[in-house]
Amino acid sequence: MISRATASGAAAILLWSLLALLSRAAASIPPFQLAAMSFAVSGGLGLAWLVLRGNLGVLRQRPLVWLHGAGGLFGYHALFFAALARAPAAEATLINYTWPLLIVLLSAPVLGLRLTPRHLLGVATGLAGSLLLLAQGTSFSAEAISGYLFAAGAALTWAAYSVLARRLHTVPSSAVLGFCAASFLLASMAHLAFETTVIPTASAAVAVLLLGLGPVGIAFVLWDTGMKHGDPRLLGILAYATPVLSTLFLGLAGFAPLSLTTITAALLVTAGGWLAARAG
Repeated sequence: MISRATASGAAAILLWSLLALLSRAAASIPPFQLAAMSFAVSGGLGLAWLVLRGNLGVLRQRPLVWLHGAGGLFGYHALFFAALARAPAAEATLINYTWPLLIVLLSAPVLGLRLTPRHLLGVATGLAGSLLLLAQGTSFSAEAISGYLFAAGAALTWAAYSVLARRLHTVPSSAVLGFCAASFLLASMAHLAFETTVIPTASAAVAVLLLGLGPVGIAFVLWDTGMKHGDPRLLGILAYATPVLSTLFLGLAGFAPLSLTTITAALLVTAGGWLAARAG
């Protein structure tokens, strides 16, 4: 039986699977500007919600907590955007999606959670499904080595942020809304330093609003709940569903073809999640 906290983490994975579709709709906006606008929505609405509930005091956290929260959220996005700028998107995305594997592997030495053969078989099956989908057409080259390193750094950053959240289990997940506001400030500075501002179209503005509400908003709160109070081993394996579901949603929207490879990858990821769930 999956706990409510683990189900919250799984809901975050479902929301993240919409990230590619919504980002595609806002493709005219530079990456850091898109991150800043999305975090402005999640951070702004989040702070307003905390004020209305009289819960703004939740943001009074130790500097270490803010370093973990804002550093994790913005650090991951900054590294991944840098990877996309220096390496082909397919290769950068493939390396980036090692973070679910890292979460599962780090849960043993960092959190002391036991990894059973079924956990390891589940993560291997999920990884196979993800690789089957993402490795198509990839061609690594020495010229893009810096981009590959940034992608690896992004994967390690997100895995560390996720696993270490459990060490900060006394910090309410609603504090993540404050981290989103801090990430807005950091992303805005990066945008002003490296990009030219683009006025979004109406459709792009709607996509930004949906991004801030879902994949770059409530999803982080749900994920924090899952990591702190759920099963990070199972969530790490289930996270391999993200690229598969993303491709399915893009296909349903007419942006990408639905192929036998996509269906096979989905079945492998589902099998991996089932094995992990059976591991308890």
